[in-house]
Order: sequence, then C-alpha cells, then structure tokens
Amino acid sequence: MTRKLDYRWNLRQVMASRGMFQTTDLIGPLAGREIKLSSSQVYRLVTERPERLSLKVLMALLDILECTMEDLIEPAAAAKPARKARTASGDEAGVGSLRPRRARITKDGS
Repeated sequence: MTRKLDYRWNLRQVMASRGMFQTTDLIGPLAGREIKLSSSQVYRLVTERPERLSLKVLMALLDILECTMEDLIEPAAAAKPARKARTASGDEAGVGSLRPRRARITKDGS
C-alpha cells in the first residue's frame, strides 16, 4: 500500500518569526523582485495552503524571509479517512442492503 503524502504550509509562522504580521508586508518585497501579486493573491498565499506555486515566487519568499524550503514546507503524512464502523462479526455497521424506496404520491380516492 502506497503511503499518501501531504504538507504543511508555514508561511504565516515564518513571517511572524521575522516580525511580519500583515499579509501586505510581502507586497513591496515581492514587487522589488519583479513579482506582481495583488493584495488578495498575497493574502491567499499567506493564509491558505497553495496547491500550485511558481518556483519564482517560492524563491522570492525564501530570499525575502531568509529561510529554507524546510522552514516553509513541512512534509506530513496525509490524514487517514475515517474508518467505517464494523460489527463484532466484521460486517459493516449500518442499514446493510436496505435502501429507501421512492415515495409515490396519489390523489385522494385513487
């Protein structure tokens, strides 16, 4: 079975350790490295975990914050999906093969 990998995005924590507490603190330094991002794009970059990230932006962040990639991106094992409850016999708990039936609406007197 292949292990699923995930990561933690620590940009906000790294910024805070460098005395940068507002997302807009990155706009000027990024622009100085010829990376033009809107304030909403920078906000999402700081507050959310990016699914895609340009290497140019990543290198600029490493340079601005004077940190390593390990500081920003921390590998982590993916959370396991919740297991289905099982009965003592090993069968799945729940309604089993029972399924709801579609209701049939009829007029009065039919």
